[in-house]
Amino acid sequence: MNRSTQPNALCAALAAVALLAAPALTAQAEGGEMPFSVSELYFELNDTDGDLGFHGLIDGEPWKKLEIEGPDERLLALIRLRSQLRRQGLTELFFESAEPNFDDLPPEVFFARFPEGTYEIEGITLEGKELESETEITHLLPAPVDNFTVNGEAVPEDCDEGPVPEVTAPFTIDWDPVTLSHPELGRTDEPIKVVRYEVIVEREEPTLVKYTILLPPDVTEVEIPGASITPGDEVKVEVLTREESGNQSATESCFEVGE
Repeated sequence: MNRSTQPNALCAALAAVALLAAPALTAQAEGGEMPFSVSELYFELNDTDGDLGFHGLIDGEPWKKLEIEGPDERLLALIRLRSQLRRQGLTELFFESAEPNFDDLPPEVFFARFPEGTYEIEGITLEGKELESETEITHLLPAPVDNFTVNGEAVPEDCDEGPVPEVTAPFTIDWDPVTLSHPELGRTDEPIKVVRYEVIVEREEPTLVKYTILLPPDVTEVEIPGASITPGDEVKVEVLTREESGNQSATESCFEVGE
């Protein structure tokens, strides 16, 4: 366990993360096509709620047409711009698939839809030039974080069942380093390389207060000042672990603020 950063040292942590935040494999294609500057396709697991989604982040030269192909060369997405938007072009595209729970979409069915392998992202610029990048998709999902605590108090796996700890500010969020893939989903219990953690602390009522902090992979503790969070508040806390392929797993819990 390594102690993180107080808020006044977060800039250093974020700078370290910036060097690690591009997990997707981008390659210059044969034939002289230009690569996208960002071409990330990855899975996101909400381990607490039990659902999986397919996400993408694509950025580059302005384009008027975009395609995504799976490893079997099957077309997964086709976007053609029309009218004024075609003349203007798009550069950045972020998407999230629907995320049904495991009762409606079992993990094995999800993974069968999106097999491991090389996915191609292709585009046509406004000038008619070809864009092409490749991204490797794997079924390695980070395991959920273990020994998840706030101020040394264990947080519940299910906030509806509790018990929910009552703690006072400042709030120290802590967990064990994640070193293996998920024990039950995808490729299980394999060594993984974590590239970053993301901690989200949120209070919804009476007004929204939200802290989001990115941490390098060797930091598993962070202190949240909680200046805008008051006694009696119910607070949601989430730790999201990102693996080098881009896949990420979220663990959610909660705590209450005491006097």
